Amino acid sequence: MPDVFKKYLSEKGGITDLQFDKIEPFLFERKIKKGETILEQGEVCKNAWFVEVGCLRSYVTDKKGKEYIFQFAPENWWISEQNSLHKNEPSLLSIDALENSSVVVIGANFFEQLPVPAGANNNFRHVILQNRLYSLQKRIIYLLSATAEERYIDFLNTYPALSQRLSQKLIASYLGITPESLSRVRKELFKKN
Repeated sequence: MPDVFKKYLSEKGGITDLQFDKIEPFLFERKIKKGETILEQGEVCKNAWFVEVGCLRSYVTDKKGKEYIFQFAPENWWISEQNSLHKNEPSLLSIDALENSSVVVIGANFFEQLPVPAGANNNFRHVILQNRLYSLQKRIIYLLSATAEERYIDFLNTYPALSQRLSQKLIASYLGITPESLSRVRKELFKKN
């Protein structure tokens, strides 16, 4: 197992090498090719994925076939369909790779096996879920109330490296605007700077 995930658990969750050795059997690494789908809308999600290299996205497809991007997951991000994973219900989202990617696959029972370091104030799972909740709340509020320019600036702050790696169409879908509107927003920001 590469050191990226181990380092992440150590820094974010205080997991020691000895503790990592106990949870490593619950993990495995997987390579995902660009365009490969790892979760289809309607399937039951059985895993979460930690992205070591590359970029994944979660999205929903409406009845007309239009895709709406819910989340990007570049390096050091988690991605899953939490409701499906924990309630064993059909997924509302699909997840696929936007780039050739390397991920750590984490089974649903992983967090129950994760040791809580002595003296830790928060359970690591709680911290991850709390951070995810904050992120989702902010995303919903921005989609409901922010201008296209404000959403784009938030995208740049949230995913600083992705503006150069993703197509304008993907970024526009995430922002809830057309690619043409995104082009106008970029031009306006360029004029201001």
